Amino acid sequence: MNEMAPIIDARNVGVTFKVDGGTVEAVRDVSFQLFPGKTTALVGESGSGKSVTARAVMRLLSKRGNVADTTRILYEGKDMAHLSETAMRKLRGDRIAMIFQEPMSSLNPVYKIGNQLCEVLMLHQKIGKKQAMARAIELLKEVRIPEPEARVNQYPHQLSGGQRQRVMIAMALANRPDVLIADEPTTALDVTVQAEILHLIDDLKDKYGMGVILITHDLTVVRQFADHVYVMQHGEVREQGPTGDIFSNPQHPYTRRLLASDPKGVANPLQKHGEAVLEGRDVRVEFTLRKGGFFKGNTTRLMAVDGLDISLQRGETLGLVGESGSGKTTFGLAILRLIHMDGGHVSFLGDAIEAYSRRDMRPLRSRMQIVFQDPFASLNPRMAVRQIIEEGLIVNGLGSDRAERFERVKRALREAGLPDTITNRFPHEFSGGQRQRLAIARAIALEPEFILLDEPTSALDLSVQAQIIELLRKLQREKGLSYLFISHDLKVVRALCHRVMVMQFGKIVEEGPVKEVLVNPQTEYTRRLVRAAFAIAT
Repeated sequence: MNEMAPIIDARNVGVTFKVDGGTVEAVRDVSFQLFPGKTTALVGESGSGKSVTARAVMRLLSKRGNVADTTRILYEGKDMAHLSETAMRKLRGDRIAMIFQEPMSSLNPVYKIGNQLCEVLMLHQKIGKKQAMARAIELLKEVRIPEPEARVNQYPHQLSGGQRQRVMIAMALANRPDVLIADEPTTALDVTVQAEILHLIDDLKDKYGMGVILITHDLTVVRQFADHVYVMQHGEVREQGPTGDIFSNPQHPYTRRLLASDPKGVANPLQKHGEAVLEGRDVRVEFTLRKGGFFKGNTTRLMAVDGLDISLQRGETLGLVGESGSGKTTFGLAILRLIHMDGGHVSFLGDAIEAYSRRDMRPLRSRMQIVFQDPFASLNPRMAVRQIIEEGLIVNGLGSDRAERFERVKRALREAGLPDTITNRFPHEFSGGQRQRLAIARAIALEPEFILLDEPTSALDLSVQAQIIELLRKLQREKGLSYLFISHDLKVVRALCHRVMVMQFGKIVEEGPVKEVLVNPQTEYTRRLVRAAFAIAT
């Protein structure tokens, strides 16, 4: 690699952020190189400075962020750290593209998918709308989105989390850039699609000689796809070298600890014949999909949840797994009465709630909480941490006064593995993993009896995953909490859940105790999921 000239040569990258009471040094003296046709991985725990380093390359830091004067980021002989904003705008999205961690925060919710893809193509390639739309459909095909002709006329909220992430990948690759920065590109994807997308990026990298900066906490992905690895902690590079050397002979204690991290343990012992907390019978949800134009379009009915049953007892964790778009989240939202049901019965602690209005459901909301997949979309960007967590306490009348509510806020933060000194900071000032822990803190502050966890560990690195799993087990032991755990990470499901239900196309194809389903799956679909989850590095 050293015989080639690097596409990106970053030297002494330093980034500080202004915060209350001073400044935080987020990145300190980081240097790395990226070569054509190669993948350089930046790995480390949540908050280690991986994403900030990438944003410094793209010059996409917030107003509070400042790049150090000593920083040099060379691309084609130009120092991007000191280019004008106009010059950088010409490079972004054209020669240097980035896939962000949370697709919903990057896609405009009021524009159709096709229009957003066309904007990138028309801006940089100077082509017409018709030609751009044809190219947009090709891009969606390339990233394996089904029915791309229909998807270009849909809005981001009509796609699943994994499909939105694939749209972001298509947008980043639209102009065949020299450099692709992939910030957790497979965070929202199920295990089978994860491998497809990573292979796709790898194939395009080889085809076009593109350099890829891969930011991830998934070490199995790094081992399979990266050529060179930089291990980061507290804003500094602890160790760097060829991927094979880092994995076979790690030198730094931090690197060794990262490589040893993996979801471990099993679910808490479950009481036999415990009280049923949540039950559902023959739950059905349909969506209307529109294809074509306004005048010549037609509609079709999609059965997203097709007559499903569920039973969850006190202190139990039920895993709900399946590929992106299989209906997992829709099913979870339906039984919590957060979206319309087209049929079926749901009871919570013995009370039938399928006919409850929003007003009827309000007294139950503090007892049944939810942690969403995308923390940035579910946290109000204009509210400080204290306001975000305290809001639920105020609405539900919990806490006798302001001081008591503040103590509950700080306790929830500590239980979620965060310091209680961050109450005046805002969501954008945290890493993706830290934002996910904020969402968990908001849920547990209300001391609920049931929590729907929709991919709660998808944005977390392995060591923090272990902390969150242990936290959820501890809360379950102490308070008898029940969880419906929606996930594509079967390693976490194995460590946390008592039972598992496998979904495909809105139906349950297999269910049973975790040990039985994951060790001896009975259907080919489940076997494929298990292979993708536990054999990705082979």
